[in-house]
Amino acid sequence: MSEPAVTKSEAEWRAQLSAVEFHVLREAGTERPFSSSYETETTEGVYRCRACNAELFRSDTKFDAHCGWPAFYQPLAEDRVRYIDDSSLGMTRTEVRCTNCDSHLGHVFRGEGFDTPTDLRYCINGVALSLEAATRPE
Repeated sequence: MSEPAVTKSEAEWRAQLSAVEFHVLREAGTERPFSSSYETETTEGVYRCRACNAELFRSDTKFDAHCGWPAFYQPLAEDRVRYIDDSSLGMTRTEVRCTNCDSHLGHVFRGEGFDTPTDLRYCINGVALSLEAATRPE
């Protein structure tokens, strides 16, 4: 893996992020299920990395997985995220990280039977995201 474009010290990340954001984004934590309004958000726009503002997902790839976290079936582009094998809970999962700043976003799951074009569920912590609503022409 090449070095991320955005690098900061732990102290700089702590100064920028709330305690919960730091825990999720920098320590690979998980927010409580059903705690993010983004899980059911229907606003059109782009979801960005809360840590570095990189564009990660578009609202048109978001779907309601009823899992407690925002779910997408694909990233904006494959170069926006990177994948790491994660066996931290005694099972094999695939961690998703922001390529731009190496922040933990969540996990991606395959083959769960959702009616999406990719059969993937990017289960992303809402606290790891910010939503930039699409602007409508007047």
